[in-house]
Amino acid sequence: MERGEFKVTMSKQEVVAAALPLQEHWLPLSHPDLLLPPEAFADVELKDLNLYDPDESIEGKLVPKKKHGVLAVQATELKCGGMVVACSFDHRIADAYSTNMFLVSWAEMAQSKSLSLLPTFRRSLLNPRRPGHIDPSLNDMYVPITALPPPKNDTDVDQDHLISRIYYVTAEQLDNLQALASSNGFKRTKLESFCAFLWKMVAKSDTKIGCAQKLCKMGIVVDGRTRLSERENYRSHQASHMATYFGNIYSSGSEEGPAFVVSSGQRFPVSKVDFGWGLPVFGSYHFPWGGNAGYVMPMPSPARKGDWIVYMHIFKGQLELIEKEAAHVFRPLTFDYLSQI
Repeated sequence: MERGEFKVTMSKQEVVAAALPLQEHWLPLSHPDLLLPPEAFADVELKDLNLYDPDESIEGKLVPKKKHGVLAVQATELKCGGMVVACSFDHRIADAYSTNMFLVSWAEMAQSKSLSLLPTFRRSLLNPRRPGHIDPSLNDMYVPITALPPPKNDTDVDQDHLISRIYYVTAEQLDNLQALASSNGFKRTKLESFCAFLWKMVAKSDTKIGCAQKLCKMGIVVDGRTRLSERENYRSHQASHMATYFGNIYSSGSEEGPAFVVSSGQRFPVSKVDFGWGLPVFGSYHFPWGGNAGYVMPMPSPARKGDWIVYMHIFKGQLELIEKEAAHVFRPLTFDYLSQI
């Protein structure tokens, strides 16, 4: 099981459509919707698996491949009596925030409860300003799709490549990182402190292999919903016709130096996704998004208050140095740790 050597047998497959009668409404995707790769994954209810190496135990076995539509769900029953519920979403339609709302609503409907969160479909919030205004800084954040280099040949087995790992970070270590990052009476947030430490480790890993002259770039995903009342950022993005552009950090990646993106999953509702048989033992995202930039997602731990579960999809060489020099911070996730629940 630790090597991912297990079989998954398909017992039933079904396509679920909206109930009739249905009045169809087809709306074009907004430009910001097109800035990310099309698929993202969210996995819940994992138990008795190799959680440290999700590429071996999850991808291709427990996570469904979405062939069409917005959502694909795979429920896998385990011999131990547990169950894995894995959902594959189209990121152009639903981001992590929307995915969280869906999971909570699904669990509430399964128990015949009233929905605690209702979505909004006010697309007018994303209408561009008239006249439009494009901040010059956007030129450094995005590149035209036509300028993307051709895909690399990854047949070289010795070439460094992106892999996925899942760790846990204790509350004590997070407090220590926060204390180290804070000074002169100014207290940094735990996410800022964690990102600074991770950026330092990734930058250090490339100096080890002779890339000291390159820049180490880190992107941090922010929730723009709280700023929609101002409508400046989103409307400016819309006016710049981003449908023909791509995120610079995603497209160039390691060509200009090591690059990775950190997205906060602290609002992942692992304590609210109860389908009627109890709370999940574990919840995480699985997001191998292609390209040559890394992706990191810290989430709250269900096992111990204050701890974090950290999903990391970065280069193997970077992870090897992190595990060597920061093993006291990033500890491989095991079921023994989760069994504290």
